[in-house]
Amino acid sequence: MIVEMRTYTLHPGQAASYLRLYEAEGLATQTRILGRLLGYYSSETGDVNQVIHLWAYEDFADRQTRRAALFADPAWLAYIPKIVPMIVRQESKILNPARFSPA
Repeated sequence: MIVEMRTYTLHPGQAASYLRLYEAEGLATQTRILGRLLGYYSSETGDVNQVIHLWAYEDFADRQTRRAALFADPAWLAYIPKIVPMIVRQESKILNPARFSPA
């Protein structure tokens, strides 16, 4: 298993709007296609104005297949232009579990 940690840095004051829009229009589509959401968070300290989400995949090939399906989905493609203006920066990290990691 691998985990993708995706971090969006938003324009100041946009976190609540982003989360409302994501919950209303993005969450169902992304969950249906990507599968295993481990968590969705907003930051309170450090780099504020960030949302971080974690997704589990069987392996990198599974991630690639699911992400390709996501970007072929009409609902997802209609959602993207609504959130892009809120985002300053995007970062994605693929995390490999240590041998003793419980997940």
